[in-house]
Amino acid sequence: MQRPFRSSLCSLVLLLGSIVTTQGHAQEPASSRGERVAAILPEIDKMFTELAGKEHLPGVVYGVVLDGKLVHARSLGLADVERKIPATGSTEFRIASMTKSFVAMAALKLRDEGKLRLDDPVANVLPELRRVKLPTTDSPELTIRHLMTMTTGLPEDNPWGDRQMAESNAKIEQLVGAGLSFSNAPGHSFEYSNLGYILLGKVVSKVSGMRFQDYVTRQILRPLGMKDTRWEYAQAAPGKLALGYRWERDHWELEPILHDGDGAAMGGLITTMDDFARYVAFHLDAWPARNEPERGPVKRASLREMQLPHAFAGLSTRATLSDMKTPNPNVSFYGYGLVWQRDSRNVVTSGHSGGLPGFGSQYRFAPEHGVGVFAFTNLRYGPVYGPAAKALAMLVERADLGPRPVPVSPILATRHTQVAQLVQSWDASQAGAIAAENLFLDRSREDWIVHAREKLEPIGRITSVGPIKAENGLRGSFPLVGERGTVNVKFTLTPEREPKVQEIELTPVKQ
Repeated sequence: MQRPFRSSLCSLVLLLGSIVTTQGHAQEPASSRGERVAAILPEIDKMFTELAGKEHLPGVVYGVVLDGKLVHARSLGLADVERKIPATGSTEFRIASMTKSFVAMAALKLRDEGKLRLDDPVANVLPELRRVKLPTTDSPELTIRHLMTMTTGLPEDNPWGDRQMAESNAKIEQLVGAGLSFSNAPGHSFEYSNLGYILLGKVVSKVSGMRFQDYVTRQILRPLGMKDTRWEYAQAAPGKLALGYRWERDHWELEPILHDGDGAAMGGLITTMDDFARYVAFHLDAWPARNEPERGPVKRASLREMQLPHAFAGLSTRATLSDMKTPNPNVSFYGYGLVWQRDSRNVVTSGHSGGLPGFGSQYRFAPEHGVGVFAFTNLRYGPVYGPAAKALAMLVERADLGPRPVPVSPILATRHTQVAQLVQSWDASQAGAIAAENLFLDRSREDWIVHAREKLEPIGRITSVGPIKAENGLRGSFPLVGERGTVNVKFTLTPEREPKVQEIELTPVKQ
């Protein structure tokens, strides 16, 4: 049997005094993150200023939320052109389809309270759907989850749907009861449906026993402190409402604003920049999963569920980084009232756009990075969508925010110490205590000793062991620092009640 190489035993003495056993992983100081974000803001301001001029936006407001705070807010132009009232952080904009995530959140809150199940047939709640003939004889029943994920099989209906907001329940029931036309079988594929969210609003109303608007206001908006967010534009304070416009033949024409109605779940919410920043911060606060008291009106796990991918929405092979040159393909899915996207660098973002006659809006946030951007304008389908997404990409890519650290679980912290010792000594008793049954079947202890010598001898005597960086609760990595270099040690634990070490990787760090 080969003996462990001698330099490891000498290093081990130093190791015991230098290892870090913290059960947390400190986040980078907020001031440092904020400074790097601040350096990018002038370029973002320039982009939105140029957009406002090029696209004839009457007014536009936008904000950046970082680590739970609105760190940058700017307003350009006018909320009311005729009266020359400027747009401000307290101006109330209709945010159109950005409303959908609030209604999906309400459905999840009712689910969490045991009042509905996402896979319940919608017809159990809305009897008028019992008379609807599905497109094929083998179609599955239309469920609440289908409504939330845009997989109802109903056709894309943006032009028509935008005009249904003020309709009454009686009119909607009449529409549904007369029969619906489907482009696909339910559950087959993603297709954007405003009508599906109108029906989801009716589900929330029926199950909660109140108008969905009242349920969202009482159970979500007010607990979040969104006191200036409302459904009916006529209730806005004088001078606070952004009037909607279209640009026509070198001047702005006023667009009629639809009153609140029973179809408003598809896009009727009216909010301010200051209020909406609270909502973005609430979504960001759901990450990472952790052992802390719940602080919001909806559980963190349910917020994360909203943001996860549920229905494939598209693949963009020609997407680029914010420099508009470097290829960065991405894939998109629809979640629950939110669009989920992952790019080629493994950066995940979520959010939703909105557009109605008179208004355009967008918000995007990177949950693992703790940053989000949103923008509202009072121009018909005002094109703030791309700039808001680009601003977020600029912050993630160039402010070097990095994913927020995953908390180090107690068992990972314990195994950190033990693995650091094991890879240097390969002590048989210690190996027997922490190694999973496969570790020495996949590679013998003798071969591990040779392999470790080949990786560690080039860096010389071990001088310190760096802190562990958790990938999740059962996987992490840390540096072994030697006199002449560093080796990164990555290990994975088993799913047993007492997790053991099933895999170890030793990777020299290039100088």
